[in-house]
Amino acid sequence: MSSLAPQRREPGELFGPRFTLFADMLAVGVAAAVVSLPLITAPTAFAAACAVLRRSIREDRPVSMGEYVAEFRAHGLRRSVLAGVTVFAAVTLVVLDLALARAGLPGARPMSWALTALAATGLVLILRAAADPEAARGWRPALNRAASRSATDPTGCALIAAAVGLCVAFLWMLPLLALLLPGPLAFAITAVELRGEPPSDTESAGEDLSGQPRATAMDPASRSPAS
Repeated sequence: MSSLAPQRREPGELFGPRFTLFADMLAVGVAAAVVSLPLITAPTAFAAACAVLRRSIREDRPVSMGEYVAEFRAHGLRRSVLAGVTVFAAVTLVVLDLALARAGLPGARPMSWALTALAATGLVLILRAAADPEAARGWRPALNRAASRSATDPTGCALIAAAVGLCVAFLWMLPLLALLLPGPLAFAITAVELRGEPPSDTESAGEDLSGQPRATAMDPASRSPAS
């Protein structure tokens, strides 16, 4: 979702802006994977990836690692640890409940399906909260806004669930992709969240109300023929 205005390569430029965004996405994914190694930092690492990719898309500019580090530090140590511990505890609880539900207890099958649905819903909410532009100011308000968006945008929830499913499939086929997958996943969720937002100034500056690129004074096509 970079600028909708026509973009041309400069003389001698090997790669266009779309390839630059793709490279930034992979680099951010590697950074998020490395920062997530302590596990409890995973939510904050993913939220920082979504934040820098959001700015890169809306402002049509490349991402720097310094920007990612600054975004990660903006969450604060206390909020990062609390978010990580909460998510880790929730995941552990769901896994234990699923193990107990499959231990041959009465009603195990419906309980397993209910827990799976609950876990999927919680995962989508957490991912949408991580993609919230104000997540660094507090996870609880971000979760509330994510729940509101999910209630009004079930299509977005389905898209995010599909993105997670694809990442799991890719990881199952090729585990070495684990270092890269956080980037594409963060990009996909950010794109879903940007669907309902108005275009930024950099996106709307290059087109008129009809969706066509605006002619500028320097555009030869906008100049009237000399009489």
